[in-house]
Amino acid sequence: MGDDEMKPAPFEYFAARSAAEAAEALAAANGDGKIIAGGQSLMPMINVRLVKPTILIDINRIAGLDRIEKHGERLGIGATVRHRMTATDALVHRHIPILHDAMHHVAHLTVRNRGTFCGSVCHADPAAEMPMMTLLLNGMVTALSIRGERRIAASEFFVGSLMTALEQDEFVTSIEIDTLPPETGWGFEEFSRRHGDFALASVATTLRIIDGVARDVRFGMMGVGETPLRLPDIETLIEGQTISETLLQDVTEALKELLHPNTDIHASADYRRHLAGALARRALRDAWARATLRKDGANA
Repeated sequence: MGDDEMKPAPFEYFAARSAAEAAEALAAANGDGKIIAGGQSLMPMINVRLVKPTILIDINRIAGLDRIEKHGERLGIGATVRHRMTATDALVHRHIPILHDAMHHVAHLTVRNRGTFCGSVCHADPAAEMPMMTLLLNGMVTALSIRGERRIAASEFFVGSLMTALEQDEFVTSIEIDTLPPETGWGFEEFSRRHGDFALASVATTLRIIDGVARDVRFGMMGVGETPLRLPDIETLIEGQTISETLLQDVTEALKELLHPNTDIHASADYRRHLAGALARRALRDAWARATLRKDGANA
């Protein structure tokens, strides 16, 4: 590859002042336009010509997209909310502590200062934290086009590695996720070669303790499939049980059967399955311990 091919193909740039302007520009591009907010994944791909948009449509000047807001039992995250804002936001810390914990694993300082929550979800890397958290927390993606708004459940949004259910003329304006009841315990475990690198495997789980057993169990993973995963079979296995060494061994064995990760230059499929079991044990122990502390604190 010559030096000239390491630079972007020519493209136009448009700074939209409203969501409607952005939607019109994207429609006019006939599938050759790209939305840019943080650009931390998009620009490297453009620089090596993996993608060749004819126009970049900048949404950073659109008012109202840089907010995190609570709506009842849900939290809305706008399209230009940076990772740093998510990591330091009081609403996130108070109502979704597992997301607050996950943010410490996201890339590096410069990326967190520019990259966005919604952009990470749209990029749909199966080893990135925000897609997994969106799936774990019953996310609802709001997409806009000149045809109007469309709401897409996270369970239907991720269709493959770096692939989503977005149409070519749609862009995400916000993502809504669940807040967690105050007595919820959580566990987040991730393994990567270096801090901030993409995960070889990761586990996120939440649960409550009701009448001495686990209830409202959620269990998600990343880095072990073509998309982020929510594993209902594991959730059912844990639901109504206490977290014991026997149960943790059952979870480990179940994961070996459920997961079919790829082998690549970073890790073999067997190693990723081994990691999945080890991380699941840690995350579930943490979730149970935190749920116990929170339940005891509420009853004190």
